[in-house]
Amino acid sequence: MASIRLAVPDTATAGEIVEIKALIRHPMESGHRRGSRGEVIERDIITRFECHYADEQVFAADFHPGIAANPLLTFYVRAAQPGELRFEWTDQNGQNWSETATLNVT
Repeated sequence: MASIRLAVPDTATAGEIVEIKALIRHPMESGHRRGSRGEVIERDIITRFECHYADEQVFAADFHPGIAANPLLTFYVRAAQPGELRFEWTDQNGQNWSETATLNVT
């Protein structure tokens, strides 16, 4: 299971570029490590992250086994209108999660 912690400003002025931060809480096991008894720790990674703002994709990232646990993403969005930011991420097995945040634009 993966969860996310978001840092999204409550308000912005029209045309302002705002910083968005998303911390995905996930172990991101590469499948290359071994446990204390020598057993292989199975691969378990998030493979895709997307952010949509007002139903338009504004950021996307593909992850690979080299990404550290609990990846922190920082990206910027131009605040055009009040709307919802929808964050979606998918793991290697196709399981999806999503979270939303509202950006109020004045």
